[in-house]
Amino acid sequence: MTMALDQSFQKLGVGSVVSLNSGEGMFKMDSWKENPIVKPQDIGLTWHEDGQPKIGAAFNGGAEVFQDKIILMPRCHKGYREGTFFDERLKIERRCLDNYVSEVWPLASEDGIHFTRHQNVTIRGDGSDHQDFAYGIEDIRIVRHEGKYLLIGCGKIHVAFKYQNADRIAIYSTDDFVNITYHGIVEPFDSRNAIPFSEPINGRQYILLRFHPNIHLGVLESGTDQLLNPSKHKEEWKKIHEQRSTNLLLQVGHYAHEKEKIGPGTQVIKTDKGWLLIYHAVGEIGKDICKAYNLAETIRRGYSVCAALLDLDNPRRVLCRTRHPIYVPSVPHELHGNDQYPVDVPAVVFPVGAVVRKDKLVIYAGAGDKYIIILSCNLDDLVTYLHEDCKCAA
Repeated sequence: MTMALDQSFQKLGVGSVVSLNSGEGMFKMDSWKENPIVKPQDIGLTWHEDGQPKIGAAFNGGAEVFQDKIILMPRCHKGYREGTFFDERLKIERRCLDNYVSEVWPLASEDGIHFTRHQNVTIRGDGSDHQDFAYGIEDIRIVRHEGKYLLIGCGKIHVAFKYQNADRIAIYSTDDFVNITYHGIVEPFDSRNAIPFSEPINGRQYILLRFHPNIHLGVLESGTDQLLNPSKHKEEWKKIHEQRSTNLLLQVGHYAHEKEKIGPGTQVIKTDKGWLLIYHAVGEIGKDICKAYNLAETIRRGYSVCAALLDLDNPRRVLCRTRHPIYVPSVPHELHGNDQYPVDVPAVVFPVGAVVRKDKLVIYAGAGDKYIIILSCNLDDLVTYLHEDCKCAA
């Protein structure tokens, strides 16, 4: 690692446990004082419409270390407009973005904070490279596996927001983040936020999946080849979906902040006490939690960051799970925006990438569906909090 990366990570916060009015302890990750670290205008995602300047979006980027740098892979888009749609699942009117197709632009940084385009590489999801999907590529996770980097994203086969069954797991790989190989989509079912484990466990290759609204843990019967050649293994993928009632890992409904849906977040992190799973949750964030973040009102519908610990030898066994989020939207660029930091979707913090360096956990998360922020804590402190203070409710 470069000295610049070591020095900047050393400046990041270590997190803390705070007491709620109920008397319970709640772990809080620290937000970097210079957030957001990536703004769309920084990388040229701007345009004019009717003579007015418009700002695009760069968010939800997977993160990993590559050649002493941090690589980020955010979804990027511009030229879109705000709209609304009726969510059939929730039976409510929701905001959405019309007229956009996401691309992924790899970014690089020597200090992990200040990012620029990585050799102007672009991963397109508009049908120009293949015909598997044509409405955008989103939310790529980077997983180091067997000497290469797996890039697992969401390919949109229909217009975003307006159709159910629009998401397909899209799989790429690379050695250098310049030459990127596309391997295809997992065609049989609708899913996003898929994250394979970085290594086999007792000869089994596990993968986290989100079958709405829960988190599932599947086994790839054909190992890594099932990822690199998804069309060849259509029946194995189909079997995972058919067995979703038996491969359920974490279920919604235990806590108010998780009542709508949950999904895998960053790549899974191996620790001495178990596999650390960082995940996102959507639901109502209550007054007691909001007060700890100096918020006067509850968040009726917000995306928060949560964590669980899975057994090292049998990740189907959930050892513990946070009862409260470890971070919630709490400043303008995460909540409802302001003149300096408008947002596209309110009350969103969405963890996608994670880096561990000298016992510091650094999470790269999307904010307001427009920016990228850094959250950090001492990894051992978070794992100890999970191990000692959180009882499994799964």
